[in-house]
Amino acid sequence: MKTISCEALARVLANVPGTPRVVVSGNSATPFTVLNALDSAIAEYRLFLLHPHKGIPDREGVHYETPFCGAGMRGHERLSYFPCRLSHVPELIQRKLPPEIVILHTSRPVDGAVSLGIEVNILPAAIEAARARGGLVIAQANAAMPVTYGDAMIPLEDVDYLVEVDEPLSSKPVGDLDDVSKSIGERIAALVPRGATLQLGIGAIPDATLRALLDARDLRVWSEMFSDGVLALEKAGCMDPDTPITASFSFGSPELYDWMDRNPRIRMLRTEKTNDPGVIAQHRQVFSVNGALQVDLYGQANASRVGHRVYSGFGGQTDFVVGALHSPGGHAVIALRSWHVKSDTSTVVPLLPVPVTSFQHSYIVTENGAAAIWGHDMNTQAQHIIDHAAHPDARDSLREAGRAMGIRLH
Repeated sequence: MKTISCEALARVLANVPGTPRVVVSGNSATPFTVLNALDSAIAEYRLFLLHPHKGIPDREGVHYETPFCGAGMRGHERLSYFPCRLSHVPELIQRKLPPEIVILHTSRPVDGAVSLGIEVNILPAAIEAARARGGLVIAQANAAMPVTYGDAMIPLEDVDYLVEVDEPLSSKPVGDLDDVSKSIGERIAALVPRGATLQLGIGAIPDATLRALLDARDLRVWSEMFSDGVLALEKAGCMDPDTPITASFSFGSPELYDWMDRNPRIRMLRTEKTNDPGVIAQHRQVFSVNGALQVDLYGQANASRVGHRVYSGFGGQTDFVVGALHSPGGHAVIALRSWHVKSDTSTVVPLLPVPVTSFQHSYIVTENGAAAIWGHDMNTQAQHIIDHAAHPDARDSLREAGRAMGIRLH
């Protein structure tokens, strides 16, 4: 491992031949300083990262690749979208899309290693794939990045070049919740059994759910990611103190990152572990909560597309829906608002017009209620969705459309 400046690194990268594939820490851990240095040095390359935020290089010669879109790539003409469950993305990288360069956003060196901090995810697999073909591994070592353990610790011998930076991490302050999110969160929390193992994503509805669980006890977390809501549960004494909080990445407030730093309660693992449905199913009472853009009367969820445009991707939704339903006492919940304000349309539709992200959930929950799905026949499922999840203004048209599709409805 060699510590180097951005300017010196750019000179090294200028000698990389061809059109290299560059895998970069994604989500809220994008290493913009080193990524911009690479962009200045290489005329043409393929940029692979998960949930890319705005601000990534955008010019002719930069070809985007991702299995999970974010605002930085969504709808872009140079985007190659790879449909893939998140648990299989490491295999996708190793077998189909191996990188020549990997850029990590890490902590400063500690005990002969750097920590991937808030973003482990697919990066260990990317490092292994690059190493196997003689590629470069570069660390943007940030004094602000918390040191986390588990698969987050990367030995310095696996890093070729290290660039030291001292800059704030991308963060999300804890904010107020709107009334609709609170209502949905309270309805979900009422379904959560004591001692449940939680998986929730980021956003107003997961935050509202966690706030509504502050009187719960013996909770556990095995999740793709977590945010400040888990810290609030920890402070309130809601968590099982003997079980580590396990995830693959995190995003939240500076207070959250301070709490994570060198905290043995936090265990950050690679995606193919956290998102393996077989591993998820081994945990008791997994209660999985995921969002969607639309659901239909067959209980199918679309969390991936708006019309024909890729909005995000499968992500880990399918992994956790399957894992939760095979967990003893587990449940899989799809949570969403019943009405889309911007388009002024119902989010519950007769039949999805786009590819399905997941289906066969336990419940679909909106601000109007919780529609029980699993264990009911097709007709009863549809009846529950209309009566308990759909917006009142959409129910008559949904009944009419459902009957036209052959569903027996009251």
